[in-house]
Amino acid sequence: MNVFDFDNTIYRGDSTADFILYNIKKQPFLSVYVLRFACAYCFYKLHLTSKTGAKQVLFRMFRRIPSMEDRLRDFWVEHMCNIKSWYPGIHRDDDVVISASPEFLVLPACRALGISSVMGSPVDMHSGAYTGLNCSGSEKILRFRERYPDVAIENFFSDSLSDSPMAGISQQAYLVKGDNFFPWPSH
Repeated sequence: MNVFDFDNTIYRGDSTADFILYNIKKQPFLSVYVLRFACAYCFYKLHLTSKTGAKQVLFRMFRRIPSMEDRLRDFWVEHMCNIKSWYPGIHRDDDVVISASPEFLVLPACRALGISSVMGSPVDMHSGAYTGLNCSGSEKILRFRERYPDVAIENFFSDSLSDSPMAGISQQAYLVKGDNFFPWPSH
């Protein structure tokens, strides 16, 4: 089984940031949520709120989107071109994507790529509320093992060393930089 992070790994860029900007272009008044997020992010840096709490402030903008399903579909029509060209060449039927981005956001792209197993941060697409923990760091291992308790990861791909916990439980791990990937650095 191959397991992939999504943003900056098989997707060129950060899909959540791209989706936020896409929504602001469609509804400019949503930019007020970015200002609110900037304040919440400062509170996060001061250890006065969690990363999840700060992100949730930004995701509250989803309440103002008239048809999230249509918006999501239109977003991916424009952004599927950001899938890195090397991914289709190594795609396998049992691929898994595990991402800190909202699961509802990455799911349509993954389905279009033939990836049926997707785990992401549990965010309600209509309210922006988290319904569980942010899927990052060691939380990725917990989520993966919950779904696949006895499955070995042959290859793991990510752009971020914050995914070292997942790399550590994989037979092979690769650090993705741009359109290339390299063996995971040893510590």
